[in-house]
Amino acid sequence: MISVSGVTKAYRDGEVRRQVLRGVDLELAPGGTVAIVGPSGSGKSTLLNILGALDTADAGTVRIDGVDVSASRPAALAGFRNRSLGFVFQFHQLLPDFTAIENVIMPGRIAGRSAASLLADGLELLDQVGLRDRAADFPQQLSGGERQRVAICRALVLEPPVLLADEPTGNLDAASGEQVLELLAGLRRRRGTTMVLVTHNPEVARRCGSVLRLDGGRLTPA
Repeated sequence: MISVSGVTKAYRDGEVRRQVLRGVDLELAPGGTVAIVGPSGSGKSTLLNILGALDTADAGTVRIDGVDVSASRPAALAGFRNRSLGFVFQFHQLLPDFTAIENVIMPGRIAGRSAASLLADGLELLDQVGLRDRAADFPQQLSGGERQRVAICRALVLEPPVLLADEPTGNLDAASGEQVLELLAGLRRRRGTTMVLVTHNPEVARRCGSVLRLDGGRLTPA
C-alpha cells in the first residue's frame, strides 16, 4: 500500500541549508500500522506531509495504493487525497466559520456527497469521541482537545484506505486519547485501513504493528 524509496528533503534557513531527510525508505503492507517516533525537529511531520502529498521531496519516490504521489500533477493529487487519504494534523486546522458537524462532513461534501447522506456518519463519529452534543458548536466554542477530536472525525468520515496522523492524541487527556485509539482500531478492523502515526506517546506506538525511529534524517527500527 505504501512504498517510499530514497526520499530526501532539505530546507533553507537563511544562508544555511538544513538536510531533514536523508534517503528515507519505508514499506508498509495494506492494513499495516506503523508508529514513527523520534526527537522534536527530526523531520517526522515533514515525512508525513510528503506522504500526504502536502509537501514535495527533493528526490526519491512515494507510491501509495499504486499512485506515484511524487510524480502526479497537483489537480490529480487533490482528488487522490480526497478519495484515498485521511490526514490528522498536529494542529486541528478546523474551519472557524463551520460547526463541528460541518467540519466533520466537509471531505464528503468536497467529494460530491450530499450533506444529508453524510450527517448520520458524522454524528456517529462525534458520538464515539463524546462530542455528539457539541455538533452544532463552532471551533471557538470548543476546547483544544475537543477541536482535535473533531479533526480526527473529519479524517475518518469517508473511511479512507490510508490514514496519516501527526500526534493524534497529543492534545488529549488520557480518557479522550483512549477513545481516539479505539476509534482508529475500529476503522482498521472494519476497513483494513493502513495507518502511519507520528507520535511521542508510547501507548500509541505500542498499539501499532511496528515502530520506526526517525533521527539523523533516516528511519531505523526503534
